[in-house]
Amino acid sequence: MSIDVAEGIEFPDTSDGNRWVAGAVITDGRGNAFTQRRSATRKVFPHCWDIVGGHVEEGEGMLDALAREIHEETGWRLASVEAELYRLDWDPGDGVTRREVDYLVRVDGDLADPTLEAEKHTEFMWVDETRVHLLRDARDPGDYFITDIVRKGLDAARALA
Repeated sequence: MSIDVAEGIEFPDTSDGNRWVAGAVITDGRGNAFTQRRSATRKVFPHCWDIVGGHVEEGEGMLDALAREIHEETGWRLASVEAELYRLDWDPGDGVTRREVDYLVRVDGDLADPTLEAEKHTEFMWVDETRVHLLRDARDPGDYFITDIVRKGLDAARALA
């Protein structure tokens, strides 16, 4: 499987001892971004809207983690990495800082029928710029960075079109 990576994107060294997170803003080519609701049983951000992504596993690079997380959480296959959108360090309250990098990506698969990861996600929603505010739900207002990431993805997709 070949994954196209846009010129200029450099993936971080995930073997540096930090706890890395890969995030994907998936767009549909019509101005919408894919989001999914985390289940109420999740330890971090329970019952909140999120993008696709997760922790980079031991011995795994950022691109491999991105492809794995996309497939695990949606059933789709990563086709291309279009842009780096956002980098942030955050701690969900357990004292371990996560270093997250979010990317705008394109995928192969039936965008109308994702296969959500059982027991981790309960529903999905495509949002455009007028619906990003719907992602602000049961979380602390300080944790609304999900809306910033989705907006950056929508803006980048528009700029690349």
